[in-house]
Amino acid sequence: MSFRTIMRGGGDLGSGVALRLWRAGWQVLITETAQPMVVRRSVAFAQAVFTGEVTVEGVVARRISNPAEAEQVFEHHAIPVLIDPTFESRKVFSPPVVVDARMMKRPSDLNCSIAPLVIGLGPGFQVGRDCHAVVETNRGPFLGRVYWQGEAESDTGVPGKVGTHESDRVLRAPAAGVFHAKVDIGDIVDGGQLIGIVAGQEVRAPFKGLVRGLLYSGLSVEAGAKIGDIDPRLDPQLCSLVSEKALAIAGGVLEAILSYPPLRPHLFV
Repeated sequence: MSFRTIMRGGGDLGSGVALRLWRAGWQVLITETAQPMVVRRSVAFAQAVFTGEVTVEGVVARRISNPAEAEQVFEHHAIPVLIDPTFESRKVFSPPVVVDARMMKRPSDLNCSIAPLVIGLGPGFQVGRDCHAVVETNRGPFLGRVYWQGEAESDTGVPGKVGTHESDRVLRAPAAGVFHAKVDIGDIVDGGQLIGIVAGQEVRAPFKGLVRGLLYSGLSVEAGAKIGDIDPRLDPQLCSLVSEKALAIAGGVLEAILSYPPLRPHLFV
């Protein structure tokens, strides 16, 4: 049994997990949609869908066009990213571990039978129905904990607090339409500055801050969709660092893999 996993979803949380697994010696294949709705793109391997290649904390990910190309990317010590929304690649790789990091917040479209160990991140997953283990994604004392029974806490809908800012630091689409960015990730913006336009409606910064995340310009969004993240700390380094939340969740995934009895004989020989 090879040290290989498929990660469904290459957003900032999934990328934190992929990064930690890669550093621990696992080969990781990330599957994505053709238009990933990722805000923290500078720390998301999903960005490779748009740019062909992306580097997160020194680890390279490259877009591939079919599963067969993954082997060559593995040989170059990089992470392959495949557009595969229906998850057909699992039939080619038959990985011992599948991690669903899509953060859909609803029951999965697959189940425990797709791999020896299936791990779901956050709300929507139920042990025994969708997966073998769930890792908590809500901030607080349970963040990163592994559940072998039951399910994760419900989605609070409230972003983590940064300084005195909470919900107001998240930018959302005022209407359905195509998002057009007017700034870049890493820019320092003033309160009231134009961030982007959706269907002719302006999205402006609620306060002075760092553009820590921003949806890829040209994507179609629904009204209320998250399109940006303004950070009051004004530290550009934060744009390129995987969050402490992602790393905590990644620690839970590693714990689940290393402690799952059916896998242990293959991991420790």
